[in-house]
Order: sequence, then C-alpha cells, then structure tokens
Amino acid sequence: MSQFNFEAKARTDLGKGASRRLRRENKFIPAIVYGGEAEPQSIALEQREFYRILVLDEAIYTSVLNLKIDGKAEQVIMKDMQRHPFKTNTVMHIDFQRVDSKTKVNILVPFHIENEENCLGVKTQDGMLLRQLNDVEITAFPQDLPDNLVVDVANLEVGQTIHLSDLDLPKGVEIPALALGHDEGIVTVHAKRGGSDEEDTEAEAAEGETPAAE
Repeated sequence: MSQFNFEAKARTDLGKGASRRLRRENKFIPAIVYGGEAEPQSIALEQREFYRILVLDEAIYTSVLNLKIDGKAEQVIMKDMQRHPFKTNTVMHIDFQRVDSKTKVNILVPFHIENEENCLGVKTQDGMLLRQLNDVEITAFPQDLPDNLVVDVANLEVGQTIHLSDLDLPKGVEIPALALGHDEGIVTVHAKRGGSDEEDTEAEAAEGETPAAE
C-alpha cells in the first residue's frame, strides 16, 4: 500500500461563495473530513502537492492518506472527488473519510490486467479481449487495502470469461457483491467477427443438411 502525506488547514468560512473564493486563490481545495467519533470538519487542502500526486500515482484513490490538519494528524481515504465540468484538471471539492486499523472500510479498487499481450485467446486463437468491469467495491481493514486487483489473462481462451469469483484476493480483502450473489464478469475473449468460431458453426450446419432428392 502506498503512503501519501498532505497538509491542510481548518476552514471556518463556509458556503459556496467561500469555496469559490478559496479556489480562486489557486492554493487550496475545499474539502470535508467525516467519519469516526469526531464531528465532520471542513478543511482547505493544500493544492500543489495533491495535484502533483493525482497526476503521478493513481494509488491515491485506494490508499490511506496521511492528512495533517493544522498540525494534527488524521488518517483518511478519499471517498469522493468533484471535478470542474469543463476544466477536468480542476478539483472542486473532496470528501475524505476517517479510518482506523480496527474498522473495515468499503472502497472502489481498479483492476490491473496482466499478460494482456500474451493472452492465449488473442495470441493463438485470433480472439479479442474485452473488459467488462474497470473496478469493484471491496471491503477490508485500512492496512489491508490493495492499490488494485490483479487479473491474469495469460491462459484465457476464446469464449472464456474471468469472473469476480475467479480472483485470487489479497489477504483480508472481500468483495461484497459476491456475498449478494452478483458474480460479474471482469474480462472475456470474444471471437472476432467472421472468425474461426463462425466458420466452424457454418461448417457444422452444412454437414447436418440433408441433400435434396433428385
């Protein structure tokens, strides 16, 4: 699990107008910290370091973040981030959730596809690899949160699919959807249009036809 450290200050000037003024300074991002036994707290997150990490490391979305608010340390995860509708590089607001080592949290984690270039169904069977899910919600203690979930497609053949239940999950990680019976497909290999599967089907159909009487 990656480690990230950010600085922030408590914010008492609240409301939409105050948030706009804060963003115009181009130094801070309006945010809120909630959860745990403490009351929700509005903060101003220092923008420069956050933007730097946001561009360089996508693990920021799934890691425990060390947030220092006016010198007081908080451990949080990022639960929501609102971007500007047109200036997508501009963050409008962030929701952070406090975490502790004894309480499990739910968070969206992306899939990392391994051996895509060596996939059996693509490399030797002229298939096409299609992603069906980009991420999934997991439950784990903060110290067990993975940056991503690995999906190895090396042995995946045409017509086969890797489902959530096929994953080799890291220790302490659970997928709530599976407990509810939702075993979704993550990635599959389809036969290309007009490929060998269609040709085989047509050949089998032809073999089963009865010659017309003369």
